[in-house]
Amino acid sequence: MVIVGSMGQEEIWGADTAQHYDTPGTGMFAPEVLGPAVDRLADLAGDGRALEFAIGTGRVAVPLAERGVPVTGIELSRPMIDQLRTKVDETKIPVVAGDMATAAAPGEYSLVYLVYNTISNLLTQAEQVACFRNAARHLMPGGRFVIELWVPELRKLPPGQEAVVWHCEPGYIGLDTYDFLRQHLVSHHFRFDESGQAQLFRSPHRYIWPAELDLMAQLAGFELEARHADWIGTEFTAESRSHVSVYRIPPGRTASQ
Repeated sequence: MVIVGSMGQEEIWGADTAQHYDTPGTGMFAPEVLGPAVDRLADLAGDGRALEFAIGTGRVAVPLAERGVPVTGIELSRPMIDQLRTKVDETKIPVVAGDMATAAAPGEYSLVYLVYNTISNLLTQAEQVACFRNAARHLMPGGRFVIELWVPELRKLPPGQEAVVWHCEPGYIGLDTYDFLRQHLVSHHFRFDESGQAQLFRSPHRYIWPAELDLMAQLAGFELEARHADWIGTEFTAESRSHVSVYRIPPGRTASQ
């Protein structure tokens, strides 16, 4: 099992994280962040069914289901599933407990999606390729796989430096430390209260360049249909810090296994 210090993935995404994950109306739950993502996914799903890899507490799935899109999820963390169940029951959004690279959900889908950098939680290239292949297995011909992912910010690192602060505001500092040989980083989230006490949350990731992501897609039978810098369709450029990439299995083609 891959670890950060002495913590495995199940511990990182355990009960405490699940209880404090939701930030209604702010951060990743802010309307200006969440609304465009739900709009785009609803449009891509069309009249079909959607499958969310790493559904978490239902940040995206719940409003997408409220838009009339039938949504199923796959999620490794049982505490995250339990938190989702405080919002909707199994009949509204079924969830399969398991790894998004290998777990199977029943049925066939027009859309599989994986948002907010979560493919990077798979810490080897082989697991990330397996995730693409698992998405392909769930899709009907012409179906789409959507990934939201950040662009590695290595240009910010001068020679000899292995860490970069990517966000700083009163009460919070976010920084990443890099292992260049393995394309690994650890995100460190420091939060400070008024007494000066600090809390630290860390999560490990394997960063992926867009071109590498495209090759993973090809190995699974996908073609890149579109890539934008965000959910509203802003042009993706060399200065973009993230991207929303839409991959499609061409109609009539069988996905690679």
